[in-house]
Amino acid sequence: MDVTEPPFKEYKALLIKGLESLETSPLWPKVVKAVLNARDQKREIFLVGNGGSAANANHLATDLIYAANAKGKGTFRVHSLASNPSVLSCLANDTGYENIFATQLNALAQAGDLLFVFSGSGNSPNIIKALEAARGLGVISISFLGFDGGKAKGLTNYALHFPVHDMQIAEDLHMIAAHLLLKAVV
Repeated sequence: MDVTEPPFKEYKALLIKGLESLETSPLWPKVVKAVLNARDQKREIFLVGNGGSAANANHLATDLIYAANAKGKGTFRVHSLASNPSVLSCLANDTGYENIFATQLNALAQAGDLLFVFSGSGNSPNIIKALEAARGLGVISISFLGFDGGKAKGLTNYALHFPVHDMQIAEDLHMIAAHLLLKAVV
């Protein structure tokens, strides 16, 4: 490969493959319905992720708070648990990084709320603990996953899994799916 040329063909092929898996997913209508129900029932929606996936969680939170509400269809009650550095650093220091999301969920969430998980590997300990906490609380979990889905795939209620073994493409697909979700609920 010529290092001066980006690998467009390979990247495009993997994006298309991922989008096609979403298009045929029987879970997609259930995810949209869960989000609409959360709005109608005034449920909380929590979002988590690490690194680029945290940025995707923050992005979807922003879209649901502003873009969806700007269309006049009703408000979403949204919280990105990846967005407060004071809380994150306190919990990481005092309870361990693996507990940063689960501790927040245990303090804030109630049965019937939603948890969105963004994870390339699906194996980060803080993601696994968040999903376990959600299950224990009766919180409905929706995960955007890459690679083989990791442990998270078996712990979530709805796994939107993109079997792409490339972190950047997986994160791109997660954000595309998040934008499609936004369009479906406005």
